[in-house]
Amino acid sequence: MILETIVTTLGTDGTPHIAPFGVTRTGDDLVIAPFRPSVTLNALEATRRAVINLTDDARLFAGCLTGRRDWPLTPATVIAGMRLADSLAHWEVEVVGVEADPVRPRFHCRRVHEESHRPFAGHNRAAAAVIEAAILCSRLHMLPWEKVEREMAYLAIAVEKTAGEREREAWGWLSDRVAAFRADMLSAQTNTAGADAGDKAKPQVPL
Repeated sequence: MILETIVTTLGTDGTPHIAPFGVTRTGDDLVIAPFRPSVTLNALEATRRAVINLTDDARLFAGCLTGRRDWPLTPATVIAGMRLADSLAHWEVEVVGVEADPVRPRFHCRRVHEESHRPFAGHNRAAAAVIEAAILCSRLHMLPWEKVEREMAYLAIAVEKTAGEREREAWGWLSDRVAAFRADMLSAQTNTAGADAGDKAKPQVPL
């Protein structure tokens, strides 16, 4: 089972880092699998500790994907680390094993402490749509534009029907990110087309 969470780690200099991660629960292990290069990966290799935060605030997922990482933190209880100040619950974990991989190593972690902070108030389809859109935004460079456009349009239905203020704010951040990516893509295509036209106009020299 994969849980959509926010993982907080500390660098070797004590700098906290916040990142959304789908954490896989496998038996007693919680598996964090960051791609290289990754700040989270570097921290896990160096400190072998992390905090897995459970939250119902979709803005955290959208914020991390759009350059908004300044969320309130507070010290963890047992390990040397930080947790989200407004999390529903958090699990403090230590790395117990690593599956090495040149692209995406898997860090197997075990809980050494867990706390619940406030009750879960219920499901929100818009929040789920924002999380899906955040995952989509993390893969814009890998996906055909038609798929991005189609999925954003579908996810927008849940946002329009069920979003609260937090979800609308998060959706706006992600929509802006997608629009900026599309503009950059079109600009690059225009520049490439212009360069090709210029090359064709030049006298051709035999190779």
